[in-house]
Amino acid sequence: MSMEARLFRTVTLAVVLAASMGASYQTPNFKIIADDPALARQLGQAAEKYRCDLAVSWLGQTMPKWSAPCPITVRAGANLGAGGATTFYFDKGEVFGWRMSIQGSRERLLDSVLPHEITHMILATHFRRPLPRWADEGAATTVEHFSERAKHHEMLIEFLRSRRGIAFGRMFAMTEYPSDMLPLYAQGYTLAEFLVRKGGRRKFLEYLDEGMRTEQWSAATEKHYGIKDLPTLQNTWLAWIRQGCPRIERQTPASADPTGATQVASTGKLPRPEPNLILRVSHDDALAVGGDRLTPVRRSPAATDASQPHRSQAARPQSIQRPRQMVPQWSHQSTPGSTIRR
Repeated sequence: MSMEARLFRTVTLAVVLAASMGASYQTPNFKIIADDPALARQLGQAAEKYRCDLAVSWLGQTMPKWSAPCPITVRAGANLGAGGATTFYFDKGEVFGWRMSIQGSRERLLDSVLPHEITHMILATHFRRPLPRWADEGAATTVEHFSERAKHHEMLIEFLRSRRGIAFGRMFAMTEYPSDMLPLYAQGYTLAEFLVRKGGRRKFLEYLDEGMRTEQWSAATEKHYGIKDLPTLQNTWLAWIRQGCPRIERQTPASADPTGATQVASTGKLPRPEPNLILRVSHDDALAVGGDRLTPVRRSPAATDASQPHRSQAARPQSIQRPRQMVPQWSHQSTPGSTIRR
């Protein structure tokens, strides 16, 4: 065989092997492996932009370059459920060993899956320890596309109606994911959204830092948000959900009044916590908080107030994963020394 023939055979074999392994595109912090070279490039550029923009948004500054690029394996398809898995390790105050696997349509990969997973990486880099489960998933979900976030709102109402809600005292104490994970995601997202709207992303991280450091979540809640304790936070959040998640005016130091001094001056009475829920989801059903669960209670027709807005169940409520897809979406499992996201 001539030298030209051998060279041609070698080049052909290399091209075939490269095609079978998928195309790759490398940036300073990511290495994208995908079947479509154009998509690999698009995801790589988007990943770097998300890493920069989200770090500034959450932390107030960009992050140093990682010691090694994070490999991202991509499965793209219009009918694939959107989801991701990111693995990394904590050891002696360091976080390393990044690996990510993502799947979904091109649109959802770019506007939901990628920013969700990169937010996990930013928070892990900042805290250098595992976050509370509700906060980690909640914060990451706040950066997804509106259509994905809306599904969590819809699922939350159904979870609360079907006795799958988790009382905050229990949710804040969770160090592992429960067997019934989707309510944790829906509640974690809506609570993170509520707190971020109330005080911004950096205040939210300061709140998490103090809560994780002291394990005194009620004290941290009062200090950072002027809300007395976790039960009162739970009731305040439920009232916000009941009202349709309206816009919240940012609390400034001048307007913060955790002790209720303004109300004392005008009425001579301290403000009382919100009562244990009344969250309307239909004309006949409401939700009440009791024990360690958020549970539905039956209300009489006379108790129905037609002037109050109510939330209705979607005709076909969707789980986080797409119909007929067996791939869990945004669920996490952990092993010693690592955080695994699936």
